Amino acid sequence: MLDVRIDELETEDEWKEAFPVMRQLWKDTSHEFTRDSFVELLHELTEIEGYRLFGLFVDETIVALAGASLRMSAWYGRYLWVYDLVTDADHRSRGYGKQLLSHLKRWAENRQCETIALASGLDRENAHRFYENANMEKSSYVFKQTLNR
Repeated sequence: MLDVRIDELETEDEWKEAFPVMRQLWKDTSHEFTRDSFVELLHELTEIEGYRLFGLFVDETIVALAGASLRMSAWYGRYLWVYDLVTDADHRSRGYGKQLLSHLKRWAENRQCETIALASGLDRENAHRFYENANMEKSSYVFKQTLNR
């Protein structure tokens, strides 16, 4: 029997352990994404956004990750914004993403959130099917513009 658990990852060592799985989600970013830059990013996200990283472990190995933070807006009220949700490619289609998303929903409900929301790239059709199967609805488009700095 597999030992499956979900823990919040709070230390640099835990974040470093999570990096290979997170890298699979962000392999196509326009900026450099190394283990060190990932740790730096998590420090900043944690401080500025209240970002929390959750890992789903199977027999002590991280196989899925979710990063999220509590937010408030006029549109959603109090809500959980999910920045990242990824399952290791070698462990997909085993229900781990569903378990992690269910954990996030319970976690958000326990913090009086009214909604859970996320954005997903237009090309991620498998992810879109996953979210629709999880009873999430398409509610908007996200628009972006790169700024000259």
